[in-house]
Amino acid sequence: MKEIGENRVQEAAEKKASLAREVRWHMIGHLQRNKAKLAVELFDEIHSVDSPELVKALDRCAAKPLGLLVQVNLAADPGQHGCRPEEARTLAEAVLASNHLKLSGLMTLAPWDCDPEAARVFFRELRLLRDDLAGKLGQGPLHLSMGMSHDFEAAVEEGATMVRIGTAIFGARNP
Repeated sequence: MKEIGENRVQEAAEKKASLAREVRWHMIGHLQRNKAKLAVELFDEIHSVDSPELVKALDRCAAKPLGLLVQVNLAADPGQHGCRPEEARTLAEAVLASNHLKLSGLMTLAPWDCDPEAARVFFRELRLLRDDLAGKLGQGPLHLSMGMSHDFEAAVEEGATMVRIGTAIFGARNP
């Protein structure tokens, strides 16, 4: 099955309508609670869950099982979304306690750096956090969504099961 990631809910709606074939859609950009209803209709998985309020909004709107990945801001970068590492377990537990949502894994964005190897420490930290959470929560294999076009090789070497490589395939996004 083909898998497609999209950063924006509105763009996914346009693109999904134009594709006739079966595709699994992943929301990989930041999701605001006011777009939860449309997001659950469009996407099979959402990689950017960063608050208990968003979990509740998605669960209220979901009529079918929906996979979620908890976004963790490992760099403590105020310009990035995501929960702090110490909040990841509480957020994962909120997903597990919901009616329509399933915990699919964890996601992070490494800080942008000219040297892709500088991102490796963040990818390794997410893998260790995932392994710890999976054991404590009694969960089976959980995905690691990490790495983009410039640093995906380090992410894969550190255990990524999903990478975001749109720029490498389609080129830079037009502003």
